[in-house]
Order: sequence, then C-alpha cells, then structure tokens
Amino acid sequence: MEGKKKILIVYYSATGNTEKMARLIEAGVTEEKGLVTCKRVEETNPEELLEYQGIIIGSPTYYGTMAYQVKQFLDESVRFHGKLEGKVGAAFSSSANIGGGNETTVTDILHALLIHGMVIQGDCQGGHYGVVSIGLPDARVEKECHRLGRRVAYLVEKLNQ
Repeated sequence: MEGKKKILIVYYSATGNTEKMARLIEAGVTEEKGLVTCKRVEETNPEELLEYQGIIIGSPTYYGTMAYQVKQFLDESVRFHGKLEGKVGAAFSSSANIGGGNETTVTDILHALLIHGMVIQGDCQGGHYGVVSIGLPDARVEKECHRLGRRVAYLVEKLNQ
C-alpha cells in the first residue's frame, strides 16, 4: 500500500479502560487511512519501534506515573537512542480519579519520546498533552481518542511526503 504510513499503538491495561482507549485511537488512525498495529506492551519488542513512523503509547496511572510494564519497555528502547528521531509520538492515559495523575503519566511518556528525538502531536483542544480518561472512557474520551488517532496519522503523512 504505497503512500501509507505505519503507526504503532502500544499500551498496558489491567482493567480494560486503557485498552478501550487504544482501540478508539486505532479507529481514528484507520479513518485517516493509516496502517495501524495496536498491541499490548507485553507482546511488543522495543525493536519494533524502528518499523513505524508514528508511535502512540498508553498506560494506566499508577502512583502518578506510567505502569512499570510501559516504563520497562521505554527503558529497553534506550538501545535505539537516536534511531527514532523524527518519528511522530503521542501518549494517552487512564486513572481511577480526577487528579489521579493522568497528566503526569502522559508527560512522563512524552519525556521519553522527546529524548528519543520524536515529534510530539499535541492538541489545542481537549487533552493538550494527550487523551486522558477517568475510569471507563465516556463520550468525550471516545471523541478525543478518535481525534488523536486521526491527527497522528495526518502528521505522519505530512512529515513523510
């Protein structure tokens, strides 16, 4: 499929809330005709990051930051330092409570992507740093997840013309 750009959505989910967000983001990427792979972090090898032009990472919030499974994945990605430069990155998170650390979780993931030299897709509407959900994704979160997927796919296409 010539002209298509590949996007990886990698996530950890214990209760299913973060996984539901990942699937909604996947639908947004598909709406923009992007080639998308959506998979659990436990089933993903950090070497796979090299195969994609866009990388979206999601995690529930544990103690104000990402789940250790996501942190371990990012720590293992250090061996590819400099090889992810210019790829598009984004993040999303879910937590049990308002003020539960969603924003710090998202920015912690973004910090790792920035250190890799990635281009971050922010948003002037909704979740500025990335989509966040309190518990099960509601209609607002569903809309923002679709939007994030579409925007990342669009930016990947634009940067890789």
